[in-house]
Amino acid sequence: MAAVNGKGESQSEHFSPYRPDGKLYGFVCIVTGATQPVGKAIIDELAAHGAAVIYACSSSTADDYASLADEVNRQYPSTKVIGYPFKLANEEDTLALIDDVLNAWGRLDVYVTSSGLLGPASITETTPADLYKLFEANSMAPFFALKYAPAAMLKTTPAGSYANAAPKDQAYGSIIVVSSVASTSGGCWGPAFTMASHASLGVVRASVATLKGTGVRINAISPGQIDIGVDLKGFDMRGMSAQFPPSSLQSKESQKEIVGLERAGLPMEVGKVAGFLASGFSSYITGQNMVSLVRLDLVVYFKLTVYVLQIVDGGASVMNPMTVPL
Repeated sequence: MAAVNGKGESQSEHFSPYRPDGKLYGFVCIVTGATQPVGKAIIDELAAHGAAVIYACSSSTADDYASLADEVNRQYPSTKVIGYPFKLANEEDTLALIDDVLNAWGRLDVYVTSSGLLGPASITETTPADLYKLFEANSMAPFFALKYAPAAMLKTTPAGSYANAAPKDQAYGSIIVVSSVASTSGGCWGPAFTMASHASLGVVRASVATLKGTGVRINAISPGQIDIGVDLKGFDMRGMSAQFPPSSLQSKESQKEIVGLERAGLPMEVGKVAGFLASGFSSYITGQNMVSLVRLDLVVYFKLTVYVLQIVDGGASVMNPMTVPL
């Protein structure tokens, strides 16, 4: 059975971005920051969607990849989860990772960078070396994903012999950058976090023109306060080992005052947005930033209405019309 795309071309039932059920059968995925709470939640969501293979990547050699892979593989036996330590902001390691994926599976469909770093809370505590590390984690990792993943995503392949396999007979892919509300706002934790988060959104917005005509999409998720289950007693206040601040730093009364749902978000709720952006449910969304809005009054309501109208636009709202030849 074949569907028809916007250009009038026929597409096979295996062209997953247009599957009506949003399933990711046959998909091979990469998720960085996989051992952090949000990264793990994203892996769980991709597996729940039926992804065939997920590379669970982290830059820390001390992380327990085996337990993560075993846990997800037990819950979703048809999804192969592979623990993979690598330097997330290293060009050679990124190329090696993508080569390994293509050599083993012949395809790459989803690349999620969820390897953000929080950093120090004040400018006086921030060293140049700290800032470099934040830019590596928050913006260089998305840059390397943009630079090298699309070529791999354009490769097609027949169905493999592994579980949940499906042929890939047309090129497509989705790059997802997990950032923070600091990608659009100042005053979130520390200045270095804001700088690096803004840069990560810059990668996404610059990518629409770069990816034009490839069928590869790129979007950002910018969560607000996320409850990552961290106790303040064991938290490094310099933020050099954390992706988000503990939600316990914000009082329940404060959350009720400024958050519409009156609570912090959960990692799985970020994971569900990533699952949406990886699937065919978002097939006409690219170059967008899924921002967590904390206050909903009438002004924000009307802005939100416009925003929702904008994001399902194939990337038109982030393209500068002066750069498009007439």
